[in-house]
Amino acid sequence: MQPSRPLCLSLLASLAVLAPLTPLAATTSANAAGTAALTVTNGGFEQGTTGWTLTSGTGVSSNAPHGGTKLAYLDAGPGKKISQTLTATGTGLYDFSAWIATGGTGGTFVARVNGTAVRTVELPSRTAYAKYTLPHVALKNGDTLELAFESGTGWINVDDVAATASVPPPVDVVNPGFEQDKAGWNFSAGTGVATNAPHGGTKLAYLDAGPGKKISQTLTATGTGLYDFSAWIATGGTGGTFVARVNGTVAGTVNLPSRSTYARYTISRVSLKSGDTLELAFESGTGWINADDLMVSPGAPADPVVTSSDPKIVEMFSWAKRKANSWVQLPGVVAPVNVDEGRPSGTGVGVYAPSYWAGYAHRSASYTRDLAHQVAGASVIGLHAENKSMLRAYAESATAEHKYFPVWALNFDNQTYLKIDYYSPTFFVREVPATFELVEKANHAYRWSGDSSYIDDPGLWNYYKHATKEFVELHDAKKANGVAEGTGDGIFAGAVSYNEAGDHHMIEAGDAIGSQYQAFRAMAALATSKGDTALATQYKQKADDLKAHFNTTWSGGGSGSSMIRGYTREGGALTGWGLENSWFMPMKQIIEPGSRAEAYLDFIDERASGSGKPSNIEAISYLPDAFFAYDRNDTAWKWMKYVYDQRDVQHPVSKQGPNGDYPEVSYTLLSQTVEGLMGVQPDAPAKSLATGSRLPSGMGWLQVKDVKVGGNTFTLRHDGATASKLTNATGSATYSWEARFPGNHSTIKVDGVARAVKTKTVNGKTYTYTTVSVAPGQTATVTVS
Repeated sequence: MQPSRPLCLSLLASLAVLAPLTPLAATTSANAAGTAALTVTNGGFEQGTTGWTLTSGTGVSSNAPHGGTKLAYLDAGPGKKISQTLTATGTGLYDFSAWIATGGTGGTFVARVNGTAVRTVELPSRTAYAKYTLPHVALKNGDTLELAFESGTGWINVDDVAATASVPPPVDVVNPGFEQDKAGWNFSAGTGVATNAPHGGTKLAYLDAGPGKKISQTLTATGTGLYDFSAWIATGGTGGTFVARVNGTVAGTVNLPSRSTYARYTISRVSLKSGDTLELAFESGTGWINADDLMVSPGAPADPVVTSSDPKIVEMFSWAKRKANSWVQLPGVVAPVNVDEGRPSGTGVGVYAPSYWAGYAHRSASYTRDLAHQVAGASVIGLHAENKSMLRAYAESATAEHKYFPVWALNFDNQTYLKIDYYSPTFFVREVPATFELVEKANHAYRWSGDSSYIDDPGLWNYYKHATKEFVELHDAKKANGVAEGTGDGIFAGAVSYNEAGDHHMIEAGDAIGSQYQAFRAMAALATSKGDTALATQYKQKADDLKAHFNTTWSGGGSGSSMIRGYTREGGALTGWGLENSWFMPMKQIIEPGSRAEAYLDFIDERASGSGKPSNIEAISYLPDAFFAYDRNDTAWKWMKYVYDQRDVQHPVSKQGPNGDYPEVSYTLLSQTVEGLMGVQPDAPAKSLATGSRLPSGMGWLQVKDVKVGGNTFTLRHDGATASKLTNATGSATYSWEARFPGNHSTIKVDGVARAVKTKTVNGKTYTYTTVSVAPGQTATVTVS
C-alpha cells in the first residue's frame, strides 16, 4: 500500500448498538399525549445558574451565546465543571445535545448514569459553535443521570443543552460486532463467540464445520424501505450461507466461498415494511465460519441498470452498484467513534449521520480524498443526502484556526474529528489537494442533484470562498506565485501532495495545482448559478491564468518523463514518476491538450503498467479518469477492467479484505461508466445534460437505464460513436439535451430530420453536436454521418 493512502475503518460494531426501549419519564418531565419527556432545566442558561452546579472558574455570561442572550463558560485548565443531575421516573433511551465552542482540546461532554460514565464526547479545539450529542443513553426508573461539561486546555462555551427521546432507525441490529458476547443473537450447538481472530473490535462469532449450525438474530421492522445487510466473513470451506428471511421467507442469500481471510458479503435490497419480522442468519457448511461486524445500509435511492453488447461492463456495473451501496451508513445508528488500530473499541459512540464509507476498513471515518473521488459515483446511485451531509461537515471544519484546511478525517457522526489524525489545530493531517477538491466536488454534487443548498447554504458558500482565496493567500509564502503550497514537513504539518511516499520536501505539486485549477473553475460555475456574474468572471479568469502559468512556466518545457510535477522547498524542480502528482495533472485537465498532453499520458500508462504500478488498487482507480479526460477511451477501459479484475485479490492491508472491498473501487467504476464511457455531464439546476459516447473499440453499444439527474430519470443509449438515444422517463421537467459526437460530421439528424451542423471544441477535441428539448415521457434519437 502507498503511504499516501489513509487508513479508514469498517468497525460499525466495535461497541453495541442498544436495542430500542420505550420513552422514559423523569422528575422534570412534562406529559404529552401520555408519553413523558425528559427535560433539562434551564438548558439555555437564560435563568443564570438555575438547575446547574458550577465549580470555581466557571460561570454564566452574555458575551457570545449560541442562542438567546446567555451561555455558560469554563475557563482553561483542569478541574472545572458545570453539571446537572436528574432522576428518571421511567424507562427509555435519550439523546443529550449541546452547542459548544472551545479554545483548546481536552474538554469533555459526558453523561453518567448512577455514577458511571456511559457516553462521552471528547471536545476538539473549535472556536465556532458546533452541536455535540451523547446518543441513546439508556435509563430506567430511579436512575440518576448527571450531564457534565468538564474543562480542558482551553476555554469552553456551552449553550442550548437539550434532551430528546431517541428515535432508533427502522432496522437496528443488536450487538452487531459480538462485543457483548451472545447478546441479541441465538446460537445453536457448535457455535459461539471467540477472541482469536476478530475482523474488528475484540470479538467475533464462529460456527464449527459441519451441517446444522446456526447463529441468528430476529428483529421487527418499525419502518418501510429497502435495506442492505453486510457482514465480514472468513471461511474454511464451502457450503455456508449468510441469509435474510422476511416473515419466514428467504429474501436474500449469499453462498459463501472458501476464503480463510475476511471479505465483506452483502444481501442487497431486502424490502421491509413496518411490522415485518426479519431474521439474519449465518448457517454452517463444510468448513468453519467466522463472522463479524454486521452492518445495515438503506437501499440506494437510484438503481440504474446497464445493458450492452459487451457483457463485461454489464457484470462490472451490476457488481459496483451493489458493492457501493453496501458502504452507506444507516442514519441514526449508534456506533463507535475514534476506532483505529490502536483503539479497536474506539473512545465512545456517536449517532451516525447520512454518510458512506470512504477509506479503509479499520477506522470509523471517512477521508477527504476518498470522499472527493467517490462523490460522482455516489451521485449515480442517488446518494445526494450523504454527499451533502459529508461535504457540509468537512466545510465546517475548515476554520480560520485551521488556516482553512478541512480536517483529514471525520467519524461517521459527521462531527467528531478522527482522533488518530487530529491532535490540535496546529497538528493534524492535512493535504493541499483536498481543500480544492471539496470545492470541485461540491459543484459536481450540485450538478447531479440540483439541490440549491450548494449555493444557498452559508457554511458551504463561505468554504468555497475561503478555499479559493484566503487559503491560497495563507499558503503561498515560499514561492509566491499564486499557487498554494505545503510546508514540506510531512502530513501533520500540511503536505502539498497526496503522494506522501517521496522524501523531497515538496512545497508545490502537480496534484495540488491541478486541483486548484478545478476549484477555480467550480467557483466560477457556482457563482454563475448564484447569479454573481462579477465573481464568476473573476474566477474564470483566475482559472485561465493558472492554467496558462502551468503550461508556460510551472511545468517547464519538457515532455513525458521530463515534465515538471513539483517543486521542493529548496527551489528544485521534480520530474519523473510521482504517482498522484503525475496523474492528477491530466486528470484535472490542467495540461493544455496537444502533443505534450498525449506524451504525458503515454508516460503515465507506461509507468503504471510496469515498475511504477502502485501496490494499492485505490490509487490505480484514478487512472481511468485521467485517460477519459483526454478521450483516451481504450486506455481508460483497459484500466477499468484491470481494477475490476483485481477485486478478489487480497489488499495489502489485511483488515481491508480483498481489493473489491475498498469502497473507492466500486464508486469509481460507477462514475467511470456513466460519466466516462457514456460521457454524461449533468446540470440539474439548469435542467440540462450533455452526453458524448466514449465507447472503446469493440463495444458496439451501451445503455444505462434509470439515471437520475435532479428530479428526472433518464435512459441513455449509445450505438458506437454515431447514434445516441435519450428518454426522459420520469419527472416533471423538460430537459435540454446536448448530444455530442466526436469528430467533424457533415450531417446530424434528430429523429431522422436533418439539422444544421454545429461543432465545438472540448478540451482540445472537436465534437459535432446539437441541442434537443426532451419533454417528460419523450424519446429523442440523434445520429451523425
